[in-house]
Amino acid sequence: MRVIFAGTPEFARVALARLHAAGFEIPLVLTQPDRPAGRGMKLQASAVKQWAQNQQDQQIAVAQPRSLRLDGKYPDDAAAARDAIEAARADVMVVAAYGLILPQWVLDLPRLGCLNIHASLLPRWRGAAPIHRAIEAGDAETGVTIMQMDAGLDTGDMLLVESLPITPGDSTGRLHDRLAELGGRLIAQALGLAACGGLRPVKQPEAGVSYAHKIDKAEALIDWSQPAEVIGRRIRAFDPFPGAHSALGDESIKLWRYEIESYLRPSDVDGGTILSVDASGVRVACGQGVLRLTELQRAGGKRLAVADFLRGFALQPGMIFGK
Repeated sequence: MRVIFAGTPEFARVALARLHAAGFEIPLVLTQPDRPAGRGMKLQASAVKQWAQNQQDQQIAVAQPRSLRLDGKYPDDAAAARDAIEAARADVMVVAAYGLILPQWVLDLPRLGCLNIHASLLPRWRGAAPIHRAIEAGDAETGVTIMQMDAGLDTGDMLLVESLPITPGDSTGRLHDRLAELGGRLIAQALGLAACGGLRPVKQPEAGVSYAHKIDKAEALIDWSQPAEVIGRRIRAFDPFPGAHSALGDESIKLWRYEIESYLRPSDVDGGTILSVDASGVRVACGQGVLRLTELQRAGGKRLAVADFLRGFALQPGMIFGK
């Protein structure tokens, strides 16, 4: 089976490598244009492009159109991409965290259409940030849905679904890695079934639809009037990006790890007040309950266990986060 692969970040790279290892022929990869990154803001290729260019056993063409809309802002990019897609003579296109909307002409070109690897149990968490939103909402489980793409936003028929539990220690980064491996396994299974006509599409239920809107950096500012449990979920949801943070005097401190010390709130202090400090953690009052922060980071510094952080930053009881 000939497969065009469209994807950009590490989540997509894992699936692409899995399809390659499973023996699928991949004549063409679509990925986002190189972007400035790092302190030097040098152009950096996507994880998918880097993987494709490093393969020695198969020549994989790479296309990086800025748009696929033939009537859009970059019609020359779209026309060149169309030529490349047609020349690939693919049976199917696999899409994973690509970052461009596929117009109808793309959806219609491959014989088996376009299959998407989506990191949620659809129809819950359609959209751009399903892993973050599942953790933030306190979901007990998530998973991967292999979906037949249509013109809607993650509205196509479900082909394969498998769930994973969300553990109390899962950050977005840790859960991402588990879901990426699951997505790679499921898409290889789905293409194997597609080759023999074994896929059975199931329409998404109308009940339970929710949308995982793109993460905004402003969301990562902690509101200490919220319960400890809610703040903790936000810390995990925004790890590694954009990183939950809070002002402390003139500094902005990122919060990476924590334990819930208590679900009861001290009645005589405001949320954000530091209650105690020692090598095991910084205990902070919340709207309800107390968090013990165990890994912190100053602006421009490294993520540090609290004992190491305190060597360079003298936190004291009575200081107030958020002020």
